[in-house]
Amino acid sequence: MKKKIKINKNREYKRIYNRGKSVSSPVIVTYFLKNRLSIVRMGITTSKKIGNAVKRNRARRIIRAAFSAVKNEVKSGCDLIFVARSKTCFVKTGDILKDMRFQLKKLGALK
Repeated sequence: MKKKIKINKNREYKRIYNRGKSVSSPVIVTYFLKNRLSIVRMGITTSKKIGNAVKRNRARRIIRAAFSAVKNEVKSGCDLIFVARSKTCFVKTGDILKDMRFQLKKLGALK
């Protein structure tokens, strides 16, 4: 099993926001940027606009679960950031998975 690689540093988030491509839906926004590594790095952003800590943590859990189902299909060598929206915590994982697959396909991140 591969170790999860997270995007932690603020400068990495800013670089992906500024240089990367993005696709949005009412539930989730996906940012994509190729990296020079042979691994997939992933980050999740949830702002206070979503709600209290319980809602933000639920949104993160749902996004993580959907990404774990899709991570084997993602091309290696890319950075992904998923931004939760206010509807994210009210939607089931399957719906987010469907949106995530569509967005990753549109960005060219799937194999």
